[in-house]
Amino acid sequence: MVLFPNCKINLGLNIIRKREDGYHDLETVFYPIALKDALEAIRTGEQGIRFNSSGLTVAGNPDDNLCVKAYRLLKQDFPEIGGIEMHLHKQIPMGAGLGGGSADGAFALLLLNRLFALQLSEEQLIRYALQLGSDCPFFILNKPCLATGRGEIMRPVTLDLSPYRFLLINPGIHVSTARAFAGIQPHTPTQSVADIIQLPISQWKDLLVNDFEKNVAGAYPEVTAIKEELYAKGALYASMTGSGSTVYGIFEKTSRAVITPQPGWTFHQTD
Repeated sequence: MVLFPNCKINLGLNIIRKREDGYHDLETVFYPIALKDALEAIRTGEQGIRFNSSGLTVAGNPDDNLCVKAYRLLKQDFPEIGGIEMHLHKQIPMGAGLGGGSADGAFALLLLNRLFALQLSEEQLIRYALQLGSDCPFFILNKPCLATGRGEIMRPVTLDLSPYRFLLINPGIHVSTARAFAGIQPHTPTQSVADIIQLPISQWKDLLVNDFEKNVAGAYPEVTAIKEELYAKGALYASMTGSGSTVYGIFEKTSRAVITPQPGWTFHQTD
């Protein structure tokens, strides 16, 4: 069985307060984007999981991969789950603010639910996904959502950006969570992200802000350079997504912006 985990972008991202548990409350809109990994699993008739990957290099111990953790999480409650071999072909850049790892973990839950006919409901899958990470539940719903709390409290929003074209540029920079939060001053925004996204996209530029962007761009000027280039080429709106370092631009469908890639940059375009 094969599924294709997609990534997301953040439309606005406000860091509102630091919680007693050390996490931060935030407000953002998650929007799914059709840049995808490929995740395949087959039954082996043995016990446990054999995991391997191709494409972009997945750093770290394979046992720490969210796909493996998803298998072991379900195995605890459903011991009848048999052994599998799972292969991940990685195309979504990592440490890039696109939620690729979270998507892989969530889609692993969806895949195992189907492969072993566990008949888990969407609500149950969301609860399992939250145990993998704060962003993972979004990929169970996989439609535009206002996310609050740590990002795990979600409410679907009416937002259709299919009439537009997205251009995503990743400068090949991995941004750590510590780097993204360095110097962040939590605050309550004067206008909710949920309200701003209902305005025409032409009005988003001065209203829809990612609080991580200033810090990340201060350390990596490429982020600002890409954003300015996207606007110069006609983007209606441009922003860094998540904790970076990917920057996206939203264009009219008829626009055909030509941007000269720099060494290490990767591009993705939706039509």
